[in-house]
Amino acid sequence: MNDTDLQSHPGPTIIARPDHNISRADISDNAIKVLYRLHKAGYQAFLVGGGVRDLLLGLHPKDFDVATDAHPEQVRTLFRNCRLIGRRFRLAHVHFGREVIEVVTFRAAAVEEHQQREQADSGRILRDNVYGAIEEDIWRRDFTINALYYNIADFTVWDYTSGMADVAARTLRLIGDPETRYREDPVRMLRAARFAAKLDFKIAPEAAAPIGRLGPLLRDVPSARLFDETLKLFQSGHGVKSLEFLVEHDLLQYLFPQTAKLLKGDEGEQTLKLLREGLASTDRRIGENQPVTPMFLYAVFLWHPIFERAESILKEYDVSQIEALLDACDEISSEQQSHTSYPRRYSVPMKDMLVMQKRFENRRGARAMRLLSHKRFRAAYDFLLLRASCGEAGQDLADFWTEVQSLPEGEQRKAFSVRRRGRRRPNQSQQDAGAGR
Repeated sequence: MNDTDLQSHPGPTIIARPDHNISRADISDNAIKVLYRLHKAGYQAFLVGGGVRDLLLGLHPKDFDVATDAHPEQVRTLFRNCRLIGRRFRLAHVHFGREVIEVVTFRAAAVEEHQQREQADSGRILRDNVYGAIEEDIWRRDFTINALYYNIADFTVWDYTSGMADVAARTLRLIGDPETRYREDPVRMLRAARFAAKLDFKIAPEAAAPIGRLGPLLRDVPSARLFDETLKLFQSGHGVKSLEFLVEHDLLQYLFPQTAKLLKGDEGEQTLKLLREGLASTDRRIGENQPVTPMFLYAVFLWHPIFERAESILKEYDVSQIEALLDACDEISSEQQSHTSYPRRYSVPMKDMLVMQKRFENRRGARAMRLLSHKRFRAAYDFLLLRASCGEAGQDLADFWTEVQSLPEGEQRKAFSVRRRGRRRPNQSQQDAGAGR
């Protein structure tokens, strides 16, 4: 979007309150407080982004973002519970206990040269703290369905693009030239996958076309940011659909390169089966409001690369299967860190959980029985069930560990062939020594 386009744009289509389905009753009370306080202080205040989109779709947003012409420092003067964050994009967070309302200042058009804007040679925006008006801010947003503004002043919705029509048509469309927008922020390619999966939208052909060619730009995105995007893709209840999009557009290689490589090999079908089953299980748990953890997610994605590496180690070195698996976990986890960097608090438990897959094969003795009390047992057991459902572990093995959990301790000892050790009767010399204390 250049200066001429901005000057010639006719302005927003304004949808009056009777013509849309957004109600203040469905908006967070804290977001309403922020909107009204900004408005009463003389600033423009709009609910914007995914919150507006989801309300129009009849969904229940988890987050509510506010856009305003107030600068971050001005927002902070209005709210004692406000913190300013960000270097790349300076914004305000207004805290209400656990809920945080994000307040973003309108940003100027991308065509301006300014010391507060910094771009890489590839076109990726590194920093952008140039403030402007709402007419300019609209072109800084990514998809039309995320660029709808709900005005607290009169409860209208402002649409500068085709946002309302695209929501109705369930179409994901970029604002402006797709290649330029992807170069500004390559993560938009992953966001396209996430929104298409989450909302069951189709991606407009012109938005989908450059993705395969521009995918390598994701290599320049910090691995910590890609970790965050990975969790949003696969731990938000639509993991299977997200995977299908990433595989279709060859984007998985930038998140899990070892896994993506296996998908294209002889064992690709089996690898894909495990991924789909594992993600389907995660989607179900989220739908039932059960907890999920990145530890299990990464185990699902890295199990086949780790297992393959362990097999290579066994052929090359004289080590046990457990030692080979431990070494393979370390190697693959270390390589993965350079792509989607994840905290050690997830990688270490994942290692325990995967090594237990081999330990489960031994069903005799006290050591096997102690697995029942291992702090990673439940996650490792769930992973065993997943492997059994995909034909990678024997169903009899899964059944054994399922049944043995429900037995009383005495029966468990029998199942593991563990004898209860009786108290030994002391001999005469021991009795004499005890008497002399």
